[in-house]
Amino acid sequence: MNAIITMESHAKNYLNERRQLGFGLRSPGYTVLSFARYIDALNSQEPLTVEMMADWARQDLGHSDDPATWARRLKKLRSFCRYLQQFEPRTEVPDDSIFGRVGQRLAPHIYSEQEIIDLLVAAHNLDSFIPGLRGATYETLFGLMASTGLRISEALHLLDSDVDLKLGLLSIRKTKFAKSRYVPLHPTTIKALKQYRVLRNANIHVTEDTTFFISTRGRLLGHRLDSRQVRRVFIGLRNQLGWINRGAHNGPRIHDLRHTFVVRRVLLWQAEGMDVDRQMLALSTYVGHAMITNTYWYLTGIPELMAVAAHSFETFAQLPEMGHD
Repeated sequence: MNAIITMESHAKNYLNERRQLGFGLRSPGYTVLSFARYIDALNSQEPLTVEMMADWARQDLGHSDDPATWARRLKKLRSFCRYLQQFEPRTEVPDDSIFGRVGQRLAPHIYSEQEIIDLLVAAHNLDSFIPGLRGATYETLFGLMASTGLRISEALHLLDSDVDLKLGLLSIRKTKFAKSRYVPLHPTTIKALKQYRVLRNANIHVTEDTTFFISTRGRLLGHRLDSRQVRRVFIGLRNQLGWINRGAHNGPRIHDLRHTFVVRRVLLWQAEGMDVDRQMLALSTYVGHAMITNTYWYLTGIPELMAVAAHSFETFAQLPEMGHD
């Protein structure tokens, strides 16, 4: 007799396969494992139904009574349920009819040029045991993200050897979706990175494992910066600067520097009269999007770019109709 495979085993196999394809699945991974353990605890031998999934979705740790929260939990199960259908074809897949449709991606805060300048100045003035090093680290980190659109994980995982300031090139190695790419740098960015490297090297011994951005805290001096610490510093600076939130999230985020880079680039192309559609593939490659549709989302998802989309439609609508033979 074949041993019964637990739902948790199925979940771990599913997540392992997906991660080998390059998907991080940090949050969805927790969700899928939580659901699998819930099903195993039921000790049911019946095929999975949407009723079972709905019951689980209502029991989130935050005890939410918001159907939108339940809908988001269910949405994270869809790919897993399709995966399970190869073992049990009667497995049901949840759709939007249960708790309603999950909202679209929330609009980010698009930074003004002055806000970015103020952020860098505030970061530069951070206190430090080693004079200037902590401030220079955060000023350079946030400046690099603003000028290249790097993800925070990409910036923090850069090794010193990944930053070629002679060629003006960053090597981004197998980050999200297991993709690698080269990121050319603007001369002003190269200058800032050179200044930071000189100051950093005066205070640590650089090895082949040294990350470009380092922690400056006591015994952690020279180690890689922790993303949680970076976010804490950013939130402190954000509160200090008192920005008015123009996005749909709880407040301006570090990740919005990436969104701002994409938006400003498209707006610049529009102002220069360039064909935005012809440039989008290059932009998508530069920022490391897995699909160009992720880059095109900005044209409809960001208020600043709605005018660009509207202009393109007006141009199309004004074209003379072509006769058909």
